[in-house]
Amino acid sequence: MRRGLLLVLAVAVWLPMIHRVFPPGDLSELAGALASRQRVFSLQEESVERDVLHRTNPEWDLMVRTFSVLSFANLALSEPARKAEHLAVVDAWIARTLRDERRAHEAFFLPYVNGAPFRDPAGRSLFVDGELALMLAARQLIEPRADYAPLLRERVDLITGQLERAPVLSGESYPDEGWTFCNTAALAALRLSDLVDGRDHGPLLRRWVVSAREHLMDAKQGLLVSSFTYEGVTKDGPEGSTLWLAAHMLQVVDADFAREQYQRARQALMGQALGFAWAAEWPAEGEAVQDIDSGPTIPWVNANAGSSGLALVGAAAFDDEEVLHGLLTSLHFAAFPVRDETGLRFAAGNLLADAVLLYSLVEGPLWRLAMTSPRLESHR
Repeated sequence: MRRGLLLVLAVAVWLPMIHRVFPPGDLSELAGALASRQRVFSLQEESVERDVLHRTNPEWDLMVRTFSVLSFANLALSEPARKAEHLAVVDAWIARTLRDERRAHEAFFLPYVNGAPFRDPAGRSLFVDGELALMLAARQLIEPRADYAPLLRERVDLITGQLERAPVLSGESYPDEGWTFCNTAALAALRLSDLVDGRDHGPLLRRWVVSAREHLMDAKQGLLVSSFTYEGVTKDGPEGSTLWLAAHMLQVVDADFAREQYQRARQALMGQALGFAWAAEWPAEGEAVQDIDSGPTIPWVNANAGSSGLALVGAAAFDDEEVLHGLLTSLHFAAFPVRDETGLRFAAGNLLADAVLLYSLVEGPLWRLAMTSPRLESHR
């Protein structure tokens, strides 16, 4: 009996302090170590890790490139003395992605892309066009390249056409399947591109928000759904791995709507205890749809890997220091950081998880540049 009481007492004392054993440490040093490894990885023409990731899920391959480009674009702004070094990584990713897309149009899709034709007559995916446009727009906003200008304009025109033709102003990622994740990334690309080439897609962006509020919102939670048909009928409801990123992308589209979505998602999905934080993939009242993007969920606490990873982006973007620190503490506790001569990675994750983490630590300069632009202010 006495031993049992002592054990209970020890646990009661230890649990509130356990988070101190796994502190996130200096965030700038953490970002530097992640960036060091990402730089080595991005400049390699051949990579076993990249091949494995692509075979596991080709969508993740493209997402790694997008998050890496955005990360090093932010680093180019925050570390001007190393701008050329950071932009070399950006250019390497863009060149490789354009080349891979030319070699095989379906390079970044799961096989079910061939199950039916796209409803939009152009027959294109907003997933690829949106992420490539976002990469190009970020690069051009920092330091324009003449050869990228027509490529960016072409992608923007493709995106605009698809959005304008869609019944609810939201394009397809797969045939008859639109993703909020991809649509909000495409909207951010339009906003950044306007700051580069002087065009104005503000009216379209405002109409998209109005349409999304009407057609793409879950009535119970007031949160954007994650996927829908071409006509805007919900397929999958709100999910964390979509919402955190969508809220961040919407910051340069409609800052008030973006913050509203983040706060609602925080209330519905975020868990915190004893200095740790984690995020669920689905609201407690919602229907859980397990898929490859969501990753595993830990029972009882309802902690989801995909949602918790992208929640880092949301917490950083909305200056939620309490949640950010808790998520990073959980990461160091559960994801097993590994350091070597190239830098830092987390053994429990993959290349995409590391790219998302890096972006969450360095995001800010690019979005601030866009959000404080006189052109953006004048069209709110």
